Amino acid sequence: MKSFIKIITIPFLLSMLLIVACKEKKSEPTTKQAIQKAAVYTCSMHPQIIKDLPGDCPICGMTLVKKETDIEDVKVDIDLNTLLKATNRFVVSAVPVVTPQRGEEKIDVAALGVVAYDSKEVGTISARISGRIEKLFVRYRFQSIQKGQKIMEIYSPELVTAQQNLLFLLANDPSNSSLIESSKNKLMLLGMDERQVEQIVNTKKPLNTISVYSPVSGHIHEAGNSAMNTPSAGAMKDIAKITEELPLKEGMYLQKGETIFTVNNPNKVWALLNIYADNQALIKVGNKVTITAETAPDKAFGATIEFIEPFFRGTSKTVTARANFDNSSRQIPVGSQVKAVITGNSKDAWWLPTSSVVKLGIGDVVFVRQTGGFKAKKIRTGMRYKDRVQVLDNVSEMDTLASNAQFLMDSESFIKIKD
Repeated sequence: MKSFIKIITIPFLLSMLLIVACKEKKSEPTTKQAIQKAAVYTCSMHPQIIKDLPGDCPICGMTLVKKETDIEDVKVDIDLNTLLKATNRFVVSAVPVVTPQRGEEKIDVAALGVVAYDSKEVGTISARISGRIEKLFVRYRFQSIQKGQKIMEIYSPELVTAQQNLLFLLANDPSNSSLIESSKNKLMLLGMDERQVEQIVNTKKPLNTISVYSPVSGHIHEAGNSAMNTPSAGAMKDIAKITEELPLKEGMYLQKGETIFTVNNPNKVWALLNIYADNQALIKVGNKVTITAETAPDKAFGATIEFIEPFFRGTSKTVTARANFDNSSRQIPVGSQVKAVITGNSKDAWWLPTSSVVKLGIGDVVFVRQTGGFKAKKIRTGMRYKDRVQVLDNVSEMDTLASNAQFLMDSESFIKIKD
């Protein structure tokens, strides 16, 4: 009986051990699969943050995103001391990098401006004698006049006396050519021309009035005492105050030397261009300019910088550059706004992509690559052109910088950066 029980028990135990071994063998792949597909949580903005439980990113506060990955592939090679560094000093990340590049950049400077009268072309008509206006042929402001056009007739007792002196010499001392010639010159100095003097000699009669002719062409702007208060170049007076009739009238008296009219030439004008501080060093006399007026946006034309004003106008922090051009065929109204592109400039410097520099108020910051991540570094920059920024110091061609500095920046952390 005992031998029978032994025979039954031994196979039973063997079968039980076999079953247990099979279960253990089947459970092994399940455990391995669980290891391979373990769930981790990471931040989409800061991939260096890896946690095994859901939550928020300790850097930016974003909700961690679930990610299934192989536990065996999750490796943390970053030293603990690196992770404990202040975020305004060191950032753990793996982003593309760039290096400063030396080169000469051709720069086109865009500027806005306004069309103004060329002050070199502003003319005045003055009274050479005292007298009364008998006839006036100019009636309103901005009336167009041409050189040689009669604008008024004046009666002057002084001029009548000078004519009588010439007639007396011709009648009583015709051989005294020197005195007669001097008398003729005096009449011309008083405003008469050669035709009028010859008329007096031929008719033997004085002219009661003298005709005044314009020595310049343009538009009448001011008259009388107001002609002395001419506006500065580019400035336009209140339209409501200048569209009324001229203050000069027939019958009014003029004093010798008084300015009668101020005449502006609309065919010779300036484009006054405002140049901002970061571009002022680039603009030079002789630079070519392409100008587009708001009244003719489809008709751009060329000009040249002829003068750069050495001062700021009023409270403006822009320097004014003058570009002269001929307006006779274009007829662009004075006061029109214009856009300009100034060419012929170049800048030889060290350049970085603008994306690699973060502007923090009065300072600029880049991220220099070091072991384990990037260190924030304050630099000094110059001009910005298109997608590039000029580097002045604190960065060399040996430095490797993060190409997207904004991606690494925590705005609150960098307020106190000092280097």
